[in-house]
Amino acid sequence: MGGQFVVLGLSALFFISFSQATSITSTSIKPLIFIETNHSATAARSCSYTLTIKTSCSSPKYTRDRVSIAFGDAYGFEVYAPRIDNPSSRIFETCSSDTFRIRGPCIYEICYLYLKRVGSDGWKPESVKVYGSDRPAITFKYNKLLPNGVWYGFNHCRKIM
Repeated sequence: MGGQFVVLGLSALFFISFSQATSITSTSIKPLIFIETNHSATAARSCSYTLTIKTSCSSPKYTRDRVSIAFGDAYGFEVYAPRIDNPSSRIFETCSSDTFRIRGPCIYEICYLYLKRVGSDGWKPESVKVYGSDRPAITFKYNKLLPNGVWYGFNHCRKIM
């Protein structure tokens, strides 16, 4: 297993998880990233998610940018990791895949996913695939350079009456 780092933050969303990431697999023998979440005051049951993030072959060779991720369902349950990058472990290199294991609040059906990049290197994810514990996998196709400093992604949620 690789090194660890802890990042904490605050948010006003319904269920937010704050993350600790540890590196361990990917296409160039890179480690899987483990992210353990801490729930908000109204914590829900904890579930495990596996994310595979593919970096485009037209992305910069590597990035030192800070990368955050948030995904959730139409009911307001959300998993949020304010920092999933780790430049020293060669995450998000051109033409690579990085796999993350995240524990967070249980989500009914993942219908949105956003990435945020902060820095000057740039980064072009090709896709993000999320596997839930007992839900079918869902893939969000990006294949675009992420803008700097803003959340960018997809929301396929239907309104809940």
